[in-house]
Amino acid sequence: MIDRPLPLPCGITLANRLCKSAMTEGLATPAGRATPEHQRLYAAWAAGGAALLVTGNLMIDGRYLERAGNVVVEDDAGLAQLRAWAATVHAHGSVLWGQVSHPGRQCPRLVNLHPLAPSPVQLELVGNFGRPRAMTEEQIRDVVARFGRTAGVLKTAGFDGVQVHAAHGYLLSQFLSPRTNQRADAWGGSLENRARLLLESVRAVRAAVGPEFPVSVKLNSSDFVKGGFGPEECLQVVRWLSDAGIDLLEVSGGTYEQIEFFKSHAEDEIRDSTRHREAMFLKYADAIKAVATMPVMVTGGFRTRAGMDDALDKGATDMIGLARPFCVDPGFPLRMLAGELPALPVPEDRLVLGRGFWGPNSPSRHMQGLNNQCQAGWYYAQIERLGAGLEPRPALSPWAALLGHLSKDFGRSMARKFA
Repeated sequence: MIDRPLPLPCGITLANRLCKSAMTEGLATPAGRATPEHQRLYAAWAAGGAALLVTGNLMIDGRYLERAGNVVVEDDAGLAQLRAWAATVHAHGSVLWGQVSHPGRQCPRLVNLHPLAPSPVQLELVGNFGRPRAMTEEQIRDVVARFGRTAGVLKTAGFDGVQVHAAHGYLLSQFLSPRTNQRADAWGGSLENRARLLLESVRAVRAAVGPEFPVSVKLNSSDFVKGGFGPEECLQVVRWLSDAGIDLLEVSGGTYEQIEFFKSHAEDEIRDSTRHREAMFLKYADAIKAVATMPVMVTGGFRTRAGMDDALDKGATDMIGLARPFCVDPGFPLRMLAGELPALPVPEDRLVLGRGFWGPNSPSRHMQGLNNQCQAGWYYAQIERLGAGLEPRPALSPWAALLGHLSKDFGRSMARKFA
């Protein structure tokens, strides 16, 4: 099943059902330009055989980043670097979609002390993020225009499609959630109002790229937090996105306050946790597929060929989204497509700073957050090695990964401030 082509509504056909889903790279210059590191990284991934590669956050506004080291696409100033990036992927037989994004309140304080958000609701991880400012009507309209402008630049640069990021607690996701969107105007209150920014941004993107260029949306099935965006609201938004004519809907879940896909398990639970991950978002996908008119991609937890084929065969998903396995084995898709690789490694189950109070089931949210940072840092380190033309380093310790991640992000933030 994973080797079958997938036709999209816009007329494009993807060569197989495997997608490298978005992961933030952190490899840009201080000015937000793509680099040779992006080319080496994506050359390794494209050579691996997945039909589709989706970039990490390409920021529509350089004042507000998901992290220092993001590529920023506000205009055509970095067009040459973007063209080189896309050409590298094409040379290795894959296609490249740019994920266009605005972090909203999930913008680190080292980047901006006062990020934008629908409402001034403080992120619980206070140490890393400043108090956000409620957006004005003018700022909201500016965001819509920026989504369209960024998509148009990416098409000019030779990218093969775009994905609008409306998941994981970033700005469009914040507008969808009643927990973070407490507005009383046309952009808040009812679900129709809370979805307005997403739908207008999608329309702006479509207007900029035309009807034959793939436009995707990444959407939470649920925020997994009390009072947040939930499954029933998700189904209605999917209906509206179907009417908007998008070409692929990626289903994920969680926010910075509840990172569902980073949950760890004790070593004697690893086999059970693998089964849990492969069902992580599939229980929501059946309902979504019932109302979606576009193909659906489920991302989050697939680790076995049998699990992927079963999900496709049952119609629970049309595309398999994978991310972290590409960091430790960038060539795995070809072997899996050939039937030579039945299962992928799950190193994150051992990437914890300890057990007990420090471990994956710690009662402390701060300890859980530290372990999430540890896992993220470990995968960032593998991305950096691939970008440098090196092999992954699976033996890297979680402590070294955490400390390296924190120090490098601080260094990138300082370099950006003084660029």
